[in-house]
Amino acid sequence: MTPVHPPPAPGRELSNPPTEGISNLRFSNHSDHLLVSSWDKTVRLYDASADSLRGEFMHGGPVLDCCFHDDSSGFSASADNTVRRIVFSHGKEDILGRHDAPVRCIEYSYAAGQVITGSWDKTLKCWDPRGASGQEKTLVGTYPQPERVYSLSLVGNRLVVATAGRHVNVYDLRNMSQPEQRRESSLKYQTRCVICYPNGTGYALSSVEGRVAMEFFDLSEASQAKKYAFKCHRKSEAGRDIVYPVNAIAFHPVYGTFATGGCDGFVNVWDGNNKKRLYQYSKYPTSIAALSFSRDGRLLAVASSYTFEEGDKPHEPDAIFVRSVNEIEVKPKPKVYPNPPA
Repeated sequence: MTPVHPPPAPGRELSNPPTEGISNLRFSNHSDHLLVSSWDKTVRLYDASADSLRGEFMHGGPVLDCCFHDDSSGFSASADNTVRRIVFSHGKEDILGRHDAPVRCIEYSYAAGQVITGSWDKTLKCWDPRGASGQEKTLVGTYPQPERVYSLSLVGNRLVVATAGRHVNVYDLRNMSQPEQRRESSLKYQTRCVICYPNGTGYALSSVEGRVAMEFFDLSEASQAKKYAFKCHRKSEAGRDIVYPVNAIAFHPVYGTFATGGCDGFVNVWDGNNKKRLYQYSKYPTSIAALSFSRDGRLLAVASSYTFEEGDKPHEPDAIFVRSVNEIEVKPKPKVYPNPPA
């Protein structure tokens, strides 16, 4: 009989998790530090390898996103309309500036040396964190968007902004006066997440209706012919398709494959070039709210946190799992060509 291998454990659960919904988590580009934002009005800094909580920073409202600047500081986006800079070692934070509505997403551009925020006030703002304190000194520009901003992603000087109403704007950070491209999502339903390919050629976009679209920046016919979309995070029950939102996408920094996390509690790993699923991890306790690979791709942080897609109901407590990534789970499999007939 062939031995039955139990599915791998979900990973090591971090102690001291947030007490309410996890909005995002991100690994540092320099270490195994993990920054986590939450609806419990905190940003937490963990050392994921050592399972230690290194810092906790209270905000005036739920924190909807966070990102690192470097290993000593980071930035956060809050539902109290503020954009904050957090200095980890001093345990202090200051307000970089404000929007007119909750700030949904935040990114730091190493290329431009700027913080970019997207808000439900239908604007994008760029900030220079090196400016003297005071909003008017740090604000570089405000750029109106067609709708509320839901997701942002950066690669090099390219910025992709996904909003309500299925709009997608592509900017060059060196000229923000207007979008380089104005697009519409190729998916029929609301956008949940957009993320640029690490090689800078395009972006992946997920929707609330169990689908991911793979898009390319180059508008030539040849490049546009490569774009496609696929179904995921769904199941059949009694002849009916049950479809789940795809909340998170994370690219593996070495292999360019990517993980998706859905409200079905599953994390899948995909090879986008060969249009194949490489792996499915065993089910997590509740919805996958966020995913992040460490800088070397050896660790995957998974936020198992109910995202209220079915309203307020009893649910599993929020948890952060850090799993060691096995190469077999993320490395593209070589294509097998049939032997030519003799």
